[in-house]
Amino acid sequence: DDDDDIPQLSSHALAALQEFYLEQQQREGMKTSQGFNQYSVGSIEENWQLSQFWYSDETASCLANEVIVAAGKGGRIACISAPSVYQKLKEQDGKDFSVCILEYDRRFSVYGEEFIFYDYNKPLNLPDNLLPHSFDIVIADPPYLSEECLQKTAETIRYLTKGKILLCTGAIMEEQAAKHLGVKICKFIPKHSRNLANEFRCYVNYASGLD
Repeated sequence: DDDDDIPQLSSHALAALQEFYLEQQQREGMKTSQGFNQYSVGSIEENWQLSQFWYSDETASCLANEVIVAAGKGGRIACISAPSVYQKLKEQDGKDFSVCILEYDRRFSVYGEEFIFYDYNKPLNLPDNLLPHSFDIVIADPPYLSEECLQKTAETIRYLTKGKILLCTGAIMEEQAAKHLGVKICKFIPKHSRNLANEFRCYVNYASGLD
């Protein structure tokens, strides 16, 4: 009788949990197999507690190609809270650009000197070597759909960029994105490896290839 109070997972929830663990085991197996690419999207697991949702491979590639073109030959690219795009950029080793990743999750410190710890709550708490207006383009994906998060991330974006901005956030943030960064919504619809409840969009302040 004492067992009656023990919570039980529904069959649907249990199946979903088993599927998740199976996917996790498969990914771990890929990591230990020969030829593992540390820069592949998904090589570092999503942490939902940090509001992390990786882009699909196709979306990450599209955004990476866009910022390469926008940055120009020898350009500098900053990825703020957008590790999927950073990873895709690093897969294109040998291309004529440089990139850094500003990220709260210290697991990305495996990428060495290109990793910069970043807390959007302290938007200008940046290393001395990140000079103002020193990046040809900044791509950012603020972790939360709130005006406070966007406003603070926008401070960092405006500090770092020479002018070009590519913002990825919810469609509901369109008005705030225009207000804080002067960006307009693109036709391109970004996708995630796991479906999100909120409609997601891209915004730019320059003539991009995303329209």
